[in-house]
Amino acid sequence: MDRSRVNPRPGFARLLSSRCDILFCRVPAACRRDGFRHGIACLVIQMKYSRVYVDAIGYELAPVVVTSNEIEQRLSPLYEKLKIQPGQLEAWTGISERRWWPAGYPLTSGATEAARRALEQSNVAARDLEVVIYAGVCREQFEPATACGVAANLGISPDASIFDVSNACLGVLNGMVDIANRIELGQIKAGMVVSCETAREIIDYTIQRLLEDMSMDALTKSLATLTGGSGAVAVLLTDGSFSREKRHRLLGGVTKAAPEHHLLCRWGFESLLPAAVNKVDSILPQSVTHAKFGSLLPQLVQQKVSGLLPARVSHAFTQFMQTDSIGVLRFGVDLGLNTWRSFLSKIGIAPEQIDKVICHQVGKGHREQVMSALGISQQKDFCTFPYLGNMGTVSLPMTAAIADERGFLNRGDRVGFLGIGSGLNCLMLALDW
Repeated sequence: MDRSRVNPRPGFARLLSSRCDILFCRVPAACRRDGFRHGIACLVIQMKYSRVYVDAIGYELAPVVVTSNEIEQRLSPLYEKLKIQPGQLEAWTGISERRWWPAGYPLTSGATEAARRALEQSNVAARDLEVVIYAGVCREQFEPATACGVAANLGISPDASIFDVSNACLGVLNGMVDIANRIELGQIKAGMVVSCETAREIIDYTIQRLLEDMSMDALTKSLATLTGGSGAVAVLLTDGSFSREKRHRLLGGVTKAAPEHHLLCRWGFESLLPAAVNKVDSILPQSVTHAKFGSLLPQLVQQKVSGLLPARVSHAFTQFMQTDSIGVLRFGVDLGLNTWRSFLSKIGIAPEQIDKVICHQVGKGHREQVMSALGISQQKDFCTFPYLGNMGTVSLPMTAAIADERGFLNRGDRVGFLGIGSGLNCLMLALDW
């Protein structure tokens, strides 16, 4: 074996080890036979940081308070048909209220306000930001990046990198890791992750669908959707050179995934036209439709309608969101436990050395099972879902900011950010507060 192809050159090793931990593993026989004969090295690279700080977390609360009772009132025909007593939505989820933006509120406005609040808490000016990442699930358009609108509002330097990332509820944490890597490598001194989520539209669509399909199956698949809240957040990361007072050191993190469960939770768009075509087919007697056109009728109708209607109508889409709550909870807890164990091992800390945790805000049942599985006392956890709901990417960082404001997070605390998102993906970060 040519060992020069397996082990990095000494200089290369020093370069890498200055920014991350490199573990050379004992290689199984199968790897030696199949991989190493082709010169493939086995490395495990950990996210560890020595010069990355969270300088500030700014947030903007959506102004419209919507209670679970109000949502149940809109669903009263469904509740009556299924003989469900009022108050069950809060009982099932632990969420009494959530917040929404006014109808038509621009996502860039919320993200911009959160970003300004973060900058106000720091000694960093907008022109100092070398990276701006928008990480929300909700976006204003397919292109350009929503981050561009936020950057324009803030007056970001033209030399900055500006782009979006998307990874369900993990988006903000993924953005933090991207900026942290750039800071650790000495590429930049400051960057910001922003997000603004809105739940009004998808919940309105969901309520409409539930009143059309008044079944327990439809309600079960929509329960998670009804927990949605709205808000905006901005996380400012620096190399620590701007301020030494309020900064919180980022120690490192671990990520794991279980993509085989990617169908458990889906949020997207579906075309209205195929449903209309199928409706036409179902109205006419089968003997008539198939005698004349056979199975071609739906395609013929669709082509005709598409030719007559404007593109914006003939290709109209509506939102949908479906969640297998039981499956997400079951496999999400398993993934969270695996990630937690790897997190403690690779960061090099014992469970009792974690003073506080901030988790993604799903609901009561999720919190109880995750805390129990990980062996974490609920006294170490701060939650906001009872009055803010599940705000997707915004939930965890905003919860951290509120926990800091209310004195739950104290100087010197070792804090774990425990994030999970559909996919399934899990990312945990450790900070010295």
